Amino acid sequence: MSRFNVVTTVPEFERKLRTAAGGTLTGNVQSIPSVPFPAGPEEILARQTGEPLEVLVLGPGIPVDKAIKLASVFDLMYPEISVILVHETTEKVAVQAMRSGVRDLLSPDADADAIRVMLERACLAAASRRRGLVPPNEPERQTGRIISVMSPKGGVGKTTVATNLAIGLAKFAPMSVVLVDFDVQFGDVASGLQLNPEHNLSDAVGGSAANDSMVLKAYLTVHPAGIYVLAAPSNPADSEHISGEQVGHVLAQLASEFAFVVVDTSPGLGEHVLATLEQATDVVWVCGMDIPSIKGLRAGLGVLHEINLLPPGRHVVLNFADKYSGLRVQDVEETIGVPVDVILPRSKTIPLSTNRGVPLLQDNVRDAAAKGLRKLVARFDPASQSKPHKQVHRRVVIS
Repeated sequence: MSRFNVVTTVPEFERKLRTAAGGTLTGNVQSIPSVPFPAGPEEILARQTGEPLEVLVLGPGIPVDKAIKLASVFDLMYPEISVILVHETTEKVAVQAMRSGVRDLLSPDADADAIRVMLERACLAAASRRRGLVPPNEPERQTGRIISVMSPKGGVGKTTVATNLAIGLAKFAPMSVVLVDFDVQFGDVASGLQLNPEHNLSDAVGGSAANDSMVLKAYLTVHPAGIYVLAAPSNPADSEHISGEQVGHVLAQLASEFAFVVVDTSPGLGEHVLATLEQATDVVWVCGMDIPSIKGLRAGLGVLHEINLLPPGRHVVLNFADKYSGLRVQDVEETIGVPVDVILPRSKTIPLSTNRGVPLLQDNVRDAAAKGLRKLVARFDPASQSKPHKQVHRRVVIS
């Protein structure tokens, strides 16, 4: 659970902070008297009750020099605690804050939503730092699962599956899921989730983000359902400056910080898709119930088998299933040569949810398509897995 302490002389800001922390975040806000100003971390921690302190918010209304001095001591003695400074941002203050180890600068006029996003980022930073303080004799921390959602052809509902999968995973791994849009030219994950990201993949692959996971996480956008999103470039031309090597590096960085990295790829088997598959632990193949889509999937599986680039975890989703299509599920399985794991029937709720920007699993819709999506999510839930996936697959006679 997250725990927040605030030192401020402005009651209105404290009320906004409590409102922000009382939504999707867990834990309480504890107020520390500003007069006299705390002499050091021990004085603040001595007042601590309940959960361990994760985020300390300093200001507004307290002298900035005192706040920065206290932040620098926290950074030295308790680096696992994130410090947020509430102050009007100037170049001088920003430089001082950076040198003192302040995690973020927040405007005193920020609303509750902006404060909540800042708190979420600070909690994520605190968790990362705690993991980095594991003693040398402790076992090495496992990296997260990288789940590539892909299809050789477009128009089969790949983005819908990817967004719902990420939302579903957050039900049992809140704030431990990141959804990455690697359709670098025409990705629409952000617009489909009604997000307006300040940063995107173009920012994440270059500069300091490439060398520092903490900087990279600052480029992620928080979604109300408890996931993080790394959006595709806003300008399709920017894709020319993003290499497959950079894609692989970003995935490795994210997998070191998150339990699940869900990747919405572009159609086909281009450079960025192949780079994703080299890192992926699982691949979710999305196929429509039509001949071109089915044959495209069979061809794609064949190519990847030849070059030995098939991740160990395989999950096949048959979308737009319709008994009036003239095809049976058995026909699809015989054509692609592997079993279908999840069937998503044609449903009116899916286009409606897409147009609203609210995934089915976020809205708790109860229909056959949502049931199928929950079945897909359950394949990644450690609590519901009794056997490895490769033992679950049935044998299918290849035609």
